[in-house]
Amino acid sequence: MRSSPRPASPASINHVSLASVIGSVIEWYDFFLYATMAALVFNSEFFPSFDALTGTLVAFGTFAAGFVTRPIGGLIFGHYGDRLGRKKMLVITMMVMGGSTFAMGLLPTYDSIGVLAPVILLVLRMLQGIGLGGEWGGASILTFEHAPKHRRGLFSSWPQTGVPIGLLLSTLAVNGAGAFGDEALVAWAWRLPFLFSVVLVAVGLFVRLRVSEPPVFEKVVESGTRAKVPFIEVFRTYPKITLLAMGTRFCESLVFNVYNAFILTYTTLVLGLPKDIALNGLLIASVVGFAIIPIGGRVSDRIGRRPVLAIGALISGVSAFPVFAMIDTGSTPLIWAGIVIGWAFGACTMFGPEAAFFAELYPARVRYTGMSIVYQLGVLPSGAIAPAVSTALVEGSGGASWPVALYVVVFAAIALLALAFTPETSRLNRDEAVLPAPSRS
Repeated sequence: MRSSPRPASPASINHVSLASVIGSVIEWYDFFLYATMAALVFNSEFFPSFDALTGTLVAFGTFAAGFVTRPIGGLIFGHYGDRLGRKKMLVITMMVMGGSTFAMGLLPTYDSIGVLAPVILLVLRMLQGIGLGGEWGGASILTFEHAPKHRRGLFSSWPQTGVPIGLLLSTLAVNGAGAFGDEALVAWAWRLPFLFSVVLVAVGLFVRLRVSEPPVFEKVVESGTRAKVPFIEVFRTYPKITLLAMGTRFCESLVFNVYNAFILTYTTLVLGLPKDIALNGLLIASVVGFAIIPIGGRVSDRIGRRPVLAIGALISGVSAFPVFAMIDTGSTPLIWAGIVIGWAFGACTMFGPEAAFFAELYPARVRYTGMSIVYQLGVLPSGAIAPAVSTALVEGSGGASWPVALYVVVFAAIALLALAFTPETSRLNRDEAVLPAPSRS
């Protein structure tokens, strides 16, 4: 009988968690920075031939392009992550993401090089998506596979905190650039947060290069049971569970991008409020979300992943109409409260157990690929198009917010339905990586 993978020491687990969080922060900082600038700057600098709202809609089209390429990154880095190792892929994804973001800060605008400017912007956004597509699954797996079994929800939630931290840093960076004034922000200051990403990447690479491969992956290598083509095995062996897992992802992904990217457009262009109101609301929500995510992960270790995910989906669905009613008042405290309820208590509650939930669905031999497929394909019909669809709904309804609230409710219901048919993964044991994969999902 083969010995079980050795448990990681507390010091090792803490270092792995730190490396995963730092890498995740960098990736999400880059990704959110684009979303914010798409709402505030890119409509005029790269798509000036449209009116403000339509130009923003087009800019959100390039925002969605980053989501479209995320599954490509997930498949590429998932395949090689399951074949060659988690650590190697995470170094490459950070360089792809950081490099494309830095290049955005150097990109000439439409006035300088014409239509080539938005074309290059689109290509760089797609590269961002490829990098992020490979990053999330690897970072989450790294902590999940190093963590003790009874605390996997907690430890694998830490890379998820990179989401609010990345949002916090990107929002602070935009606020800092905005301190030069609105004209300066549009003219040149918007570039500074993109160029700053190179500093974050240098720090991230220093920490991440010192991390070891998870013992369970080493066991797969030693036993010679690595999947030859992991994504084929995922779709052939786990088709049902993969589709259900994608459905559980819909609500979190949509809610997150509605209250992050779209809300900036809605409050500034539709309600006519200063951009700082929504940005400061996102700052507050980021701080609250940072606390909620590990709490959600730890609670899922005690009561299971599905109940915590369901709570987050219920909060999102039930609060949608009240949240938009609060935002429509134009009152700064109520807008802040609405963003905190929708983004921090809704989306971040689901972030907590999500990584462990998806990781436990697959054995180690195909775990990187399986998680990446679920997370990155699940975002396409939800979060990828959420800002553009929300903008179109508001434009089509003459500025009303209720269609967007209904949009959130529908996707919360889809997630709850998918959860009803998905097993409680905290009771699954997929760690016997040397065993053959089961014949059905």
